[in-house]
Amino acid sequence: MHSWRPMRAEDLAAVTAISDAVHGRFTEPMAIYAERLALYPAGCRVLAGDAVAGYLISHPWYRDSPPKLGAMLGTIPADADAYYLHDLALLPEVRGSGAGKAALDTVKAHARALGLSDIALMAVGGADRYWTVQGFAYVPRDVDPSYGEGAYLMLGAVLI
Repeated sequence: MHSWRPMRAEDLAAVTAISDAVHGRFTEPMAIYAERLALYPAGCRVLAGDAVAGYLISHPWYRDSPPKLGAMLGTIPADADAYYLHDLALLPEVRGSGAGKAALDTVKAHARALGLSDIALMAVGGADRYWTVQGFAYVPRDVDPSYGEGAYLMLGAVLI
């Protein structure tokens, strides 16, 4: 049985391996995950059982300007206007288990607690289909080329 728990520094190798397996050429280096964990640990979780099978990274940010893929943030902005779902990655064996919904519920709770009404994310690799079902809408705009072809900025209301 897997459950979500706070991410720890010793989880970073597993997080990076899951990113490599799930995201392929759009994976990010371990330093990105380590920085997110250091800057906003409340938004970093892992799906753990006998081993880590997924992770969630989220933090306050700006609705209309997602960070470039693989870019360090430096700081979490005090004037953030949205809660950013940086990444949710699940290994195939835990997909369909409800882990994605539980992670999204966590993201909504964090956003609500901060008084933020929107959740922003970048959907890559066909994930826009999943996020549309979850109530997210496409934001019609060009996205940073670091996310590759078929990437979309999407917004969801916290009450989705």
